[in-house]
Amino acid sequence: MAEAQRQGLLSVIEKLKGATEKELRIVLLGLDNAGKTTLLKSLASEEIDTITPTQGFNIKCVASHGMKLNVWDIGGQRMIRSFWKKYLENTDLLIYVIDSADKKRFEETGLELSELCDDENLKNVPVLVFANKQDLVTASPASEIAEGLNLHTYRDRKWQIQACSAVSGEGVQDGMNWICNNIISKKK
Repeated sequence: MAEAQRQGLLSVIEKLKGATEKELRIVLLGLDNAGKTTLLKSLASEEIDTITPTQGFNIKCVASHGMKLNVWDIGGQRMIRSFWKKYLENTDLLIYVIDSADKKRFEETGLELSELCDDENLKNVPVLVFANKQDLVTASPASEIAEGLNLHTYRDRKWQIQACSAVSGEGVQDGMNWICNNIISKKK
């Protein structure tokens, strides 16, 4: 499992050959308990057995072939969300993670995403929404979540919703491929 995810991230990095000293700043946001840190740790091939709520932020950097991916994972508790905007400057991509099984919080997460996308620092910044926890039987399909979030109204930026499970790794590589095909190529 972790090996497949590591290989997935490496395949994205392999496609970066030819880029020299480029950096991609990625901000990873979403409500608390959406699976942001699990997703980040699995991408970094780290153990995901003991994940605790992020009280501030985590940063993971991956460098290869002259490209550096800087991923900022910022806690999603209500009291931390007011600080999200302090991390948005110079962002190349927003990854927004949603707990697909937590239907009670869909409205709240949609409002947070909408507010983020209205921020001047994220103007025209692409958004990858990971509809996480698809391994749970109560998970809503990504298409239903996209409709509920009104993603079709985001016409000023590229966006993608990707069903995934950060625990099993399913769908994560597809999201990374979207980043590679739609975002990284623009940075070269």
